[in-house]
Amino acid sequence: MKTLDSLSLSYNTIKSNRLRTAITVIIIALGIMALIAIITAVEAVNQSLTKSFSTMGANAFSLRYKERTVRFGGGPNRGDTKKVNRNSLVKKSSEGKPITFDEARGFKERYNFPATVGIALSGPSGVIVNTDSKKTSPDVRVTGGDENYLTLNGYELAFGRDFNELDVESGNSVCIIGTVIAQKLYGDNVEKAIDKIINVANIKYRVIGILKDKGSSAFMNADKVVITTYNNIRRVYGSEGKSYNIAVMVNDLKMMDVAIGEAIGTFRPVRKLDIKEEDNFYVDKSDSIAQSLMKNLGFLKYATLAIALITLIGAAIGLMNIMLVAVNERTKEIGLIKSLGGKAGEIRAQFLWESILISLMGAFVGIVAGILFGNIVAVLLKTGFVIPWVWVIAGVLVCTLVGLIAGLYPAFKAAKLDPIVALRYE
Repeated sequence: MKTLDSLSLSYNTIKSNRLRTAITVIIIALGIMALIAIITAVEAVNQSLTKSFSTMGANAFSLRYKERTVRFGGGPNRGDTKKVNRNSLVKKSSEGKPITFDEARGFKERYNFPATVGIALSGPSGVIVNTDSKKTSPDVRVTGGDENYLTLNGYELAFGRDFNELDVESGNSVCIIGTVIAQKLYGDNVEKAIDKIINVANIKYRVIGILKDKGSSAFMNADKVVITTYNNIRRVYGSEGKSYNIAVMVNDLKMMDVAIGEAIGTFRPVRKLDIKEEDNFYVDKSDSIAQSLMKNLGFLKYATLAIALITLIGAAIGLMNIMLVAVNERTKEIGLIKSLGGKAGEIRAQFLWESILISLMGAFVGIVAGILFGNIVAVLLKTGFVIPWVWVIAGVLVCTLVGLIAGLYPAFKAAKLDPIVALRYE
């Protein structure tokens, strides 16, 4: 009997026992579906996080006055922030002290490493931007930067110009707006917004630039932003209690660690730290939020893998029982095949193929359902369609192994049946 004949006979046998097969397929499919759905959803979340937070690039970092703490289903995660070992320090300086205007300016003036340095100050969020006839929803954020802000945050200009030193130093009421805001106020021809006067939280600004569309995700809409200078934020909204953010982008990624060390060495005197005091500021790499959250999401993969394995073990036991029942039901058929010259290996192959086919059917149903359910998250997060190919292939291989293991004992039992005894079986 050829392999194709064994496969055909196994498939016909499976079709003749639809209810029994369907139950086993569903059990296997549930385990695989849970695994693939969670992995697909996690991949979609990872894409959205990377798109939302990794705006400055891998060769950038910032100096913050306090450590960024990320919680997601577990304890605090400190990300990949690089810390200097200062076991010899005996005095701990006060933490939580905001970076002041003078400190930010002092760092920018003293930092001589070949890198781009920018200063930023957050403004209000949830504001309305309007003209005389149109207005946006109250979901626009205002932020202030300098002439390097766009470069350091991954923005590009579609129309108009960037800030110059005069804009920054004078704190003039000029701004650069996102594409979404320009379209809302001036229609599809966003270039018309250049040199127009708009009201941002009832403060008049002249538009000097329009940003290229960066798109949005569930975590952040990078286009619903009004960017002005940090001196304007300081003058109009005040900076009391706020901390300035210092961003640094190195020219060569290989020099990142050296640049961070130089930044720490430069900023300590600016913060007036004694040689015995610990740092009261933190170095935050540009993609640290995304990495921290993705690391916290990793536990879902392991938990789901454990659930899937438990389910598959149960499915393997159920499949073995079904195959043993099939051996008992087809004892006379096995005896007839052997009496007509059928070999033990052919009978063994038929039962093994039958077990593997049932398991692979469960894998197919589980993979398809898992990808579809997992991509519901991708649709909600507005990311691309996700197919975790590595886990799909792994699922197929595991289910093939489950079918093989579950079918071994029934297949060998069927192959060892005595044809005379089998023909007399009632």
